[in-house]
Amino acid sequence: MQELTTLEKLSQKVSQMLRSYDALRLENVQLKENVERLESENISKEANVTRMQDELLEKDREIEEIVNKIESILG
Repeated sequence: MQELTTLEKLSQKVSQMLRSYDALRLENVQLKENVERLESENISKEANVTRMQDELLEKDREIEEIVNKIESILG
């Protein structure tokens, strides 16, 4: 009878471990999906930052041209 009790305990522990494994596997899938989504957002934001930096450089050039024209007029 003692052996059956030990076997039942072992079976319960194995079942508990399998439930934990399934829960952790599901959490892992969700975390991977979250990482993929965040990486995609990051790529999009990096592209946006690069575009804005380029626009800023162009505006700086335009300002420099205007300043040079004003300086040449004021001479």
